Amino acid sequence: MRLPVEISARRLRGVTTLLLAGWLAACGTLGGGSHNVAVSSAGLPANGPQADYPVLVGEPYQIGSTSYRPNDTLNYDEVGYLTEDPGVVGITGSHHTLPVPSYAEVTSLTTGRTILVRLERRGPMASNHLLALSPAALAQLDATSETPVRVRRVNPAEEQRMMLRGGNSAPLRMDTPMALVSVLRRRLAAPAEVAAPIQAAEITSTSVSAPVVQPGPSVEAVAAAPTEANPPLTLPPLDNPVPPAAAVTPATANPPANAAAATGAFMVQAATFSTQDRANRAASALGGAVTPSGNFFRVRTGPFPTRAAAEASLANVRAAGYSDARILTGG
Repeated sequence: MRLPVEISARRLRGVTTLLLAGWLAACGTLGGGSHNVAVSSAGLPANGPQADYPVLVGEPYQIGSTSYRPNDTLNYDEVGYLTEDPGVVGITGSHHTLPVPSYAEVTSLTTGRTILVRLERRGPMASNHLLALSPAALAQLDATSETPVRVRRVNPAEEQRMMLRGGNSAPLRMDTPMALVSVLRRRLAAPAEVAAPIQAAEITSTSVSAPVVQPGPSVEAVAAAPTEANPPLTLPPLDNPVPPAAAVTPATANPPANAAAATGAFMVQAATFSTQDRANRAASALGGAVTPSGNFFRVRTGPFPTRAAAEASLANVRAAGYSDARILTGG
């Protein structure tokens, strides 16, 4: 004969077992089941930095008579012409040599408007244009095919990269000053079509025009604003004769008070470079000359017969992006 207490304990154990089994089943559904895995997967970033890798460069190729060698150039800065890349979406572009994907600022050399573009394709494969843009990118730049542009490789913030990877547009960049746009447009001309450099006698302190490019290499990257140190210098003896237009007139009965003006020894120091190639490109863009100095190469314009002429040239040089340029004098 079973006692009532023994029956009650057995029933209590049964109820406890059922409750425990139900609780474990619920935990499996809510915490360990497939629903929980799906939520975790959805929480992973679908458009993260990993979408920019691997970066592809590719093998050399040829379009018509022009050969292209893709290269991972970090300081790429070129001018050329646009064409359209129809049938693609997003703010994207095709480029002949830059890695894909990579990012570039594209500046219209008509308006100075500048946008950020993700380069996703090799090309354009049907022409030798510098860059092909998607219809949306052309619209944001307010440009059409054959618009002259500057293409400069950049490393934007991850927030802007994510916008472009998602097919959206990044905020507009700061407009390029028209004084610099004028300098960049001159680099589109073939060497035979480039105007002669401005003579010192043609420059006045009240009339400053954009620098004129000397005859030099064909279209290439405009020299970027100097980033290297530009230490204080003393002007060495002049190596080049004074240009005819800047020649000094014979001394008069009243000699000039400023000896530097009498010798035409005003010069403008634009920048100092560590490589001669960069110095040559800057000198070509500014109408200046390169002076070696130890392991460095200095770019200068002049000499000028008066400080007013030198100040006019200084304004041109600074308008081209060389904010540390200054006037030097010497006997």
